Amino acid sequence: MLDTSGVVFLQLGAMAALAFYVAANLGANDVANSMGTSVGSKALTLRQAIIVAGILEFSGAVLFGQGVSETLATGVVNAQVFAAQPQVFLIGMVSVLIACGIWLQIATSRGLPVSSSHAVVGAIAGFSCVAAGINAVDWRTIGTISLTWVATPVASGALAALFYSVVKYSILDRPDPLSQMREWIPWLSAALLSVFGIIVLPSVVDVALVQTGAIAAAHDRFGWNLPIHDFVIGIGSIGAIGLTLNSWKKLESVEKQEERRKKEEAKGDKGFGPSTKSSPTPTLPHTLIEQQMARFQVLSACFVAFAHGSNDVGNAVAPLAAIAYIRRTGSFPSEDFSVPLWILVVGGAGIVIGLAIWGKNVIATVGEKIIELQPSGGFCAELATATTVLLASRFGLPVSTSHALVGAVVGVGLIKAWKTVRLQTLLSIGSAWLVTIPIAAVLGASIFSIAQSILDFRF
Repeated sequence: MLDTSGVVFLQLGAMAALAFYVAANLGANDVANSMGTSVGSKALTLRQAIIVAGILEFSGAVLFGQGVSETLATGVVNAQVFAAQPQVFLIGMVSVLIACGIWLQIATSRGLPVSSSHAVVGAIAGFSCVAAGINAVDWRTIGTISLTWVATPVASGALAALFYSVVKYSILDRPDPLSQMREWIPWLSAALLSVFGIIVLPSVVDVALVQTGAIAAAHDRFGWNLPIHDFVIGIGSIGAIGLTLNSWKKLESVEKQEERRKKEEAKGDKGFGPSTKSSPTPTLPHTLIEQQMARFQVLSACFVAFAHGSNDVGNAVAPLAAIAYIRRTGSFPSEDFSVPLWILVVGGAGIVIGLAIWGKNVIATVGEKIIELQPSGGFCAELATATTVLLASRFGLPVSTSHALVGAVVGVGLIKAWKTVRLQTLLSIGSAWLVTIPIAAVLGASIFSIAQSILDFRF
């Protein structure tokens, strides 16, 4: 059991406060991954985005954040190097928390979306080099992560450009966009539920049906042998059909309003000349289309927020989980390493608080300062981001959601109106990406060196 003496309790409380600080900065910065485009396109207000993202990020972090946390805690270093000196690793993880918190706060204050994963990896690499030499770091992992700086935004941008081209030329640019929207609603629903369902639903089904023993009980009682993916496909299909029917109903109401408007214009009411009568006709259908697309975008943002919370909470709490494990066992985290629920709660709460206090800066950068977004473009950007992250996960490639989303927004901008893409904003973001790992490594190494010089390795 964990030593609950006063000194140890205060020490662990201080580490939990540090992890909470990192999680708050992560929430303030990485929330742009899920809500930036929705706010920029006016599909959600800033207040609505904060409330929705807060609930879903916290739920994802607490319910499904354990796996990523376990990987980050031990996956970047050479375990054999630190197995004999776990207290050194403990001090290093404290340094990681401080270094990541400082860098994320600096980036957030400037409205720059950076990768919290890269910050954690850089800080771990930095202290490991100082503590045990360059062989203590898995440099192949560092190199793979560095390659994703280029590959992730390019791939996501290309997918977003493809998606937006389909929407633009198949719906927005057609003479009767409302009719085209009706034909495309099933396809948009299927695309949305397919991509985000694959990201979110397997974890939900695993917790709800596998870990609770529901599938095993059904097999014992009825002899049913139902694979998990069947449940995922079934739930996704039901969701896509429901979304299609609901969207058709909403669109039917909009079409009736449009027909009434056209009839009123045809009557030629007194006081309305030809110029006034014709001016709203080309723009109103597109406004109605964007209203329909906004519903898809809000739903996609909810999925991204949940998935983001379940993945990126590990960046904040993985060091704390390693610290708690070492304090409890006195040894380096091994195969039986697991993340306690209270640590996930600390991370989830920190994400929500940071989002509420500081999140508007990065939301404004991603949603408004690269290009001016509408719901159709925002939906395509989020769909491309999720697809890129999903494909990368299937191939085991570590990618940054921040990189993917920024690339997707640029991809939409290039198709929509490439001259409107603000290059100065992109240069600032790109610079922050390039320096994240080096700065985090230097901070982690420096803080560890200072701590090592003033502590006697008795935490």
